[in-house]
Amino acid sequence: MSPVLAGVLQLLALLVALGLSYRPLGDHMARVYSSERHLRVEKWIYKGIGADPSVEMRWPAYLRGVLAFSAVSLLFLYLLQRVQGSLPGSLGFVSIDPDQAFNTAASFVANTNWQSYYGEQAMGHVVQTGGLAVQNFLSAAVGIAVAVALVRGFARSRTGELGNFWSDLVRGVIRILLPISVIGALVLVACGAIQNFAGIHEVGQFTGAPQQWNGGAVASQEVIKELGTNGGGYFNANSAHPFENPNGLSNLFEIYLILVIPFALTRTFGRMVGSLRQGYAILGTMATIWLGFTALMMWTEFAHHGPAFDLAGGAMEGKETRFGIGGSSIFAVATTLTSTGAVNSFHSSYTGFGGGITMLGMQLGEIAPGGVGSGLYGMLIMAIIAVFLAGLMVGRTPEYLGRKIGTREIKFAACYILVTPALVLGFTAVAMALDTPSHSMTNSGAHGFSEILYAYTSGANNNGSAFAGLNADTQWFNTTIGIAMLLGRFLPMVFVLALAGSLAEQKPVPATAGTLRTEKPLFTGLLVGTILIVTGLTYFPALALGPLAEGLAA
Repeated sequence: MSPVLAGVLQLLALLVALGLSYRPLGDHMARVYSSERHLRVEKWIYKGIGADPSVEMRWPAYLRGVLAFSAVSLLFLYLLQRVQGSLPGSLGFVSIDPDQAFNTAASFVANTNWQSYYGEQAMGHVVQTGGLAVQNFLSAAVGIAVAVALVRGFARSRTGELGNFWSDLVRGVIRILLPISVIGALVLVACGAIQNFAGIHEVGQFTGAPQQWNGGAVASQEVIKELGTNGGGYFNANSAHPFENPNGLSNLFEIYLILVIPFALTRTFGRMVGSLRQGYAILGTMATIWLGFTALMMWTEFAHHGPAFDLAGGAMEGKETRFGIGGSSIFAVATTLTSTGAVNSFHSSYTGFGGGITMLGMQLGEIAPGGVGSGLYGMLIMAIIAVFLAGLMVGRTPEYLGRKIGTREIKFAACYILVTPALVLGFTAVAMALDTPSHSMTNSGAHGFSEILYAYTSGANNNGSAFAGLNADTQWFNTTIGIAMLLGRFLPMVFVLALAGSLAEQKPVPATAGTLRTEKPLFTGLLVGTILIVTGLTYFPALALGPLAEGLAA
């Protein structure tokens, strides 16, 4: 079987699996966030944290819950790393330095999972399982909760109430993430991923020196890192490591885990607003961009550029032979068009255009299908921008799902889409202007610039993947990327929840002959164009200095 055919068959199998899961999972999540019944274990949790799940919250209270919970999580994870050397099960590893502990805590609480350390050489079992894996669940649940709050803003009228954050958080973990993770961990163990609490042991000789590996609860952490679109690897090689991702079957399963909830949330959205066709329009937009990026990536990486490429069947540098170009390309697009950041190949070794595709996927806002929760609310923000532009073209006040998009709403949406580019381009410009940060670059020229641009793109967009080649374990990068991750995660949430509150207070506007039909394919095309133009062109000058310049020079 040719490598190209193998890649196409993997893509088709993935589409079938996602299609079979779309309806049941989407409907289940809609029931979870619409039900008034609480499970017994949920009641125990509410009692333990002192929360009343029946109290409805307006957007400022909902936001305070998000920020307070995330702040406590940040502090707890930071302190856990700082005292690691005194904890049992630390495998002899010392406590983490302050700047790296801050960076890691910010990374996992912000659902970024950027790692400037070697996981198997820095973190013991307690920090890995009691700190990092726990945040993989909680940060993902926070993202879904904020998305559901925005959906309620569209679904409700003449009330500013968006639900209860604590109830949404607990339900997301107990009823959605945990059950799927238990099943998924068993599948990964069956595929060959490890799951133990073994210590460090020698496995043989390598270049005359003993080779050492440590075990860990890898399968259980691997499944939630993909399902929650987190991305942090138990090992430095991440999903290219055979203990995390043993073979082609596990690779395809992990890609499925990355995409299944973000895509299914579009059906949840349709159910909760009372129009499945609106959900299908959002799904169509996400699928169009994702399939387009996947096809472009596979074409770029399979294209032959000389004898070495001909013999390898394409650009195999930096890719695992057990996954091939097809499995690596699909994974790379899935992880950068979502906020996952897991990698099964070396993005820095992709072709110039291939590396640019991974960066552009993040720079679009990771909304196709995007992160768990963040992808949906990011896409809905872009839908508001699209109907606003359509309204300008016909001279009519824009409406979306029966809500007028006025000055207040468009200001919130505009602030949302401006935050991340300001962080990415601002920090990249400062890093390139100073002497010390540039010393961390392995390469010079366009590729070296891409290393720094990718790092801040990944951090501010809460992706977490690395272009590699950049030594990010410095005080400068640990601090600035940590700040970019926190601001890139929580500032947009402020505008999303404020927008949700504004929408929920409105009186529904009846559809008329002049209302833009947002459930039609025409609107899907408009939304795709808006995303590519409004967000894509923002980064075009920076991309022209990095991956585009490198690709054209190849």
